[in-house]
Amino acid sequence: MDLLNTLVDKGLRRELPTREEALAVLATSDDELLDVVAAAGKVRRQWFGRRVKLNYLVNLKSGLCPEDCSYCSQRLGSKADILKYTWLKPDEASKAAAAGVAGGAKRVCLVASGRGPTDRDIARVSETIEAIKEQNEGVEVCACLGLLSDGQAERLRAAGADAYNHNLNTSEATYGDITSTHTYQDRVDTVTKAHDAGLSACSGLIAGMGESDEDLVDVVFSLRELDPDSVPVNFLIPFEGTPLGKEWNLTPQRCLRILAMTRFVCPDVEVRLAGGREVHLRSMQPLALNLVNSIFLGDYLTSEGQAGQADLDMIADAGFEVEGAGTTTLPRHRADALAAAGCGTGPAGCGTGPAGCGSHEDGVCGPCGGHGAPEVPEQVPADQARTDLVAVRRRGAGTDLAPNA
Repeated sequence: MDLLNTLVDKGLRRELPTREEALAVLATSDDELLDVVAAAGKVRRQWFGRRVKLNYLVNLKSGLCPEDCSYCSQRLGSKADILKYTWLKPDEASKAAAAGVAGGAKRVCLVASGRGPTDRDIARVSETIEAIKEQNEGVEVCACLGLLSDGQAERLRAAGADAYNHNLNTSEATYGDITSTHTYQDRVDTVTKAHDAGLSACSGLIAGMGESDEDLVDVVFSLRELDPDSVPVNFLIPFEGTPLGKEWNLTPQRCLRILAMTRFVCPDVEVRLAGGREVHLRSMQPLALNLVNSIFLGDYLTSEGQAGQADLDMIADAGFEVEGAGTTTLPRHRADALAAAGCGTGPAGCGTGPAGCGSHEDGVCGPCGGHGAPEVPEQVPADQARTDLVAVRRRGAGTDLAPNA
């Protein structure tokens, strides 16, 4: 297939595909799917071998968010029956982080719902970062706290943070369909602040919100231009009680095409399979490891993932290996550029960040417009919607029960 040969060649050279080529990946047939996965797998192995980085989420503060992001279970007005609690104490957060590290996680992602942190919140998170680093030698820490004000990224870096996550989520043209309380440019500005402060920038997307192929290509091309070290790909978790709780637009095959397109456009960055993989990829999760080089271990912010041991078994059974703490995640040319910028405090240097933004990892978005009248994928029939796989998190941070790690 000439298209795939061209995309592999470009990926090995870190050359940007054309928009038409990226759209063509999303338009491939199910008969061509394994060829697409194999081609993108060549690019993945060139830059990351068969290593899989494990990341672990700690939800520092759940629910109670004033933003109105339509996809989010923690949004203003959400009726989703999620855990709600205010800030964990530093020792509580450190204990939660230790469970993930013990399970094999190399990076801990500290997430808090809200528009953005106050200076007091930055001080609180800084204490938490210091506690985690004291008790877990070599661990990477990424913060995900929403929109940053001037100087806050520098304070987080001084406290030992390695990275900052803030997702673009969808295309600029359709962002207003998701939320009215902040803008797409606000998100871009926060990623830029983190990068300028010497933090490893992490920014990704949510797929399955009714968006068109053009929207998906737009946001991934925007991410390529923004040049984060990490691109988490979330698949919408349709929570009952959110505006988009009935949006079921993804099949396992479409998820794989989206991941392949992201890998071709962003060949040498950490592409993370993030929220919603269990819901939408289901038994095809192992195939996705040929496209991504990073996943979350265990549970997400407000939803439960598959058992941590099942994640480890899946990686081993698929012929991949968990990336060790002493291994630098990024290819040398990216790792060297990051080091030159003064980023990273641990022996592994700076890697990447979490899935989801501030309060946003269990997400959704309504019908998206823009670009004239693009074709929108048909919804999954109601009898095929796997609502049984959407499980609210009832263990770990904010509870008295052991975490899933």
